Amino acid sequence: MTYAEKLQHRITRTGSRLCVGLDPRPGDGGIGAVKGFLQRVVAETWEHAAAYKPNMAYFEAMGLEGIRILEELLQGMPSDVPVILDAKRSDIGETQKYYAQSYFKNWNVDAVTLNPFLGYDSIEPFLGWEGKGVYLLAVTSNPGSADFQRQMLADGRHVFELVTAMGARARAEGKATDVGYVVGLTNAADVLSKMPEAPLLVPGLGAQGGDLAALAAARRKAPDVINVSRGILYAGDALSFGERARQWAGRISEAYAVRSS
Repeated sequence: MTYAEKLQHRITRTGSRLCVGLDPRPGDGGIGAVKGFLQRVVAETWEHAAAYKPNMAYFEAMGLEGIRILEELLQGMPSDVPVILDAKRSDIGETQKYYAQSYFKNWNVDAVTLNPFLGYDSIEPFLGWEGKGVYLLAVTSNPGSADFQRQMLADGRHVFELVTAMGARARAEGKATDVGYVVGLTNAADVLSKMPEAPLLVPGLGAQGGDLAALAAARRKAPDVINVSRGILYAGDALSFGERARQWAGRISEAYAVRSS
């Protein structure tokens, strides 16, 4: 089963396109409380989750203990829920080979986010893994995406279309790994129509203010997932993690239902 097929199966089974972002921030309980916190999040939300997205930065910020927490968390993930490691790795090909081996061979993750701006040879070491996926940064959710990603080239294309061309090349070469893209919902309105029918990881909903109407208007058929992190982990209301996940999954599903009507 390819990564895209596994993700589509999960979306079909649950009716959810919600990706639950795992961005732990040690509070009063310190690092020692993070492990139990994340286990509760997963235990309460997995029925509503199409995927999980642990963000490497939050775990690395806790030092080696944070990496151990992530390793143990990954070992206990529900097997039918894809895990997208948000690492945004970018380096020369030889170094990328070891990143790919680390995540796809030794860690229990299904997909990884990559920064493609070092060129095709920098993502190629990730493209030979059966059943795995990568998400290339195409248009991120921050305002700075206008500095490079959304700039127009002399031939009329935008820079992010050079990124999607990498995915087209990988498919043409018969690479084993599925290639998708990161498209921030806050900057998606004029972008989605130019994205291929490949899996999208869509951040920017919730605390970042992204509007689901752009996705509804795009009428996409690919197994896209929409990430919510703070809106589930740190909403500051009286709801449980599971109730928040159910509500966000419902909002996303409603938007897609409007799209289909």
